[in-house]
Amino acid sequence: MCGIVGYIGSKNATPIILTGLKRLEYRGYDSAGIALINDTNASTHADIVKKAGRVSELEKVVKAQQSRGSLGIGHTRWATHGAPNDVNAHPHTDTDNTIALVHNGIIENYSAIKQRLQKQGYVFRSETDTEVLTMFIHSLYQKTKDLTEAVRLALCEVEGTFGIAVVSTLEPDKLIGARRGSPLLVGIGENENFLASDASAIIQHTRHVIYLQEDEMVILTKDGYSTKTIDNETTDSIIHEVEFDLESIEKGGFDHFMLKEIHEQPRTFKDCFRGRLLPNDGMVRLGGLTPVLDKLRRAKRIIFTACGTSWHSALVGEYMIEQLAGIPVEVEYASEFRYRNPVITPDDVVIAISQSGETADTLAAIREARLKGATAIGLVNVVGSSIARETDAGIYLHAGPEIGVASTKAFTSQLAAIMLVALYLGRTRRLSQREGMEIAQAIERIPEQIQYILDRAETIKKIALEYADSKNFLYLGRGSNFPVALEGALKLKEISYIHAEGYPAAEMKHGPIALIDENMPVVCLATQDEIYDKVLSNIQEVRARNGRIIAIANEGDSRIAEFAEHVIYIPNTHPMLTPVLSVIPLQLLAYYIAVERGCNVDMPRNLAKSVTVE
Repeated sequence: MCGIVGYIGSKNATPIILTGLKRLEYRGYDSAGIALINDTNASTHADIVKKAGRVSELEKVVKAQQSRGSLGIGHTRWATHGAPNDVNAHPHTDTDNTIALVHNGIIENYSAIKQRLQKQGYVFRSETDTEVLTMFIHSLYQKTKDLTEAVRLALCEVEGTFGIAVVSTLEPDKLIGARRGSPLLVGIGENENFLASDASAIIQHTRHVIYLQEDEMVILTKDGYSTKTIDNETTDSIIHEVEFDLESIEKGGFDHFMLKEIHEQPRTFKDCFRGRLLPNDGMVRLGGLTPVLDKLRRAKRIIFTACGTSWHSALVGEYMIEQLAGIPVEVEYASEFRYRNPVITPDDVVIAISQSGETADTLAAIREARLKGATAIGLVNVVGSSIARETDAGIYLHAGPEIGVASTKAFTSQLAAIMLVALYLGRTRRLSQREGMEIAQAIERIPEQIQYILDRAETIKKIALEYADSKNFLYLGRGSNFPVALEGALKLKEISYIHAEGYPAAEMKHGPIALIDENMPVVCLATQDEIYDKVLSNIQEVRARNGRIIAIANEGDSRIAEFAEHVIYIPNTHPMLTPVLSVIPLQLLAYYIAVERGCNVDMPRNLAKSVTVE
């Protein structure tokens, strides 16, 4: 949550920071702000502009004031402490308006620090924990007369998470960043340097980045940088090259990022298994897991931990791994995992799934698992992310930047990665080469089958328009389609604000059936597998209560049309791979309903892309 951009160099920082904030707006859009240090140093105060609402509102004010400076920081906010208004917007300044700070995270002991500062005479203007940190740095600067040292000493006392950027009129040749729990990277340019929460904010200017480690600080000038821990130990930094380009974070002619990312799935699914899948051998090559392959093969139990959409992909993984490899699998909400004192042994393998690789709860779960001796594996999309660094091994999804807040292509890429793990374990445990080849070759066909569904999106759009005014939806599935029902309901909730629930189809009789009437659309995943007839029975139970059925079914199914008002057909595939195809119509259904309702598809209210706070 929250996006940070910083610049120091010879150029006007204003357009660089504003453009960066626009590209980070998916991280939070409650408010935005910018702090600039005047080029001439004629002013003793930082030039601060901040505004509730979207970055576009900030941009209007900044342009009207013609704000300039070659040193500056910017912030787009997802509110935690304090209402989303102008006063609580970042940047925050000290009493003298000489130090400006932006922050992503939560300072847990801010109240105690605030009380200390109030006793010293400090007066606070906002409700935020960030202003407290800014004032704290100011109080320490009065003693040290050194901005870097003041920031360092403050962070030594801070409890909680932070990604911060700090500038000051008192030291106008310096930009300071630091992180704990919240992502922050350094962009290395020529006679200029950058700070950002995400490389997408600065990719236009440089592809060379340094990912800050936990409790690491960076001190940037326009000509160079240095890094150290908040305990004042010098650190060595590795410069990485960002793999994606500017085109990948633009809409590319689509109306919304979400629609673009839905349509990218034939490519992104393939990119995940490219070079890893050996279809002629029915086997998998997982180079990223090389250090832990022996432990993975010998695992007595696999535990998935994740949040949101990633949790749904883990549920699909449970079905796959247990069926193919016969290994017991558990799926845990990361937000609950460490708080219930889970029983974990050194024979367990814990797999963390996160698009961003920065999800605070998932990161905490991994740390708990490793503390108890388990082997930790990460399935993440963002190279250099915290989960990628803190796990024993991992698999990158290679889905490219996902800008839409509601995850689509990351979900199917997660399924691709899980399929590879399941197939590998199956082949090393009990699957024959013939069975492995059958699954591997089916995986190879998935991209063109996804494209087949996308080419028929107009049919789904027509259905969406018919139900856009509905107040409630029910999604039903069985087996590995049950997690897809959960995911379909989540997508609808996220972007259209329609109440929707996903349920195992048979469990409908134990409560939700009471809600069904002619005003309740019911989406049924009725693909042909070993429990197809059971699903048809569940559909008839809905029809008996006048529920309106939207069915997802396999091509060639001649029976389903008898029971449903609408049928969306998907290609036939190996039953285990069906979730990858059955979720595509649900993504499109949610998208078109949301557009028809006039919702902001890419930036749904109250949500942010990466949840980096607990």
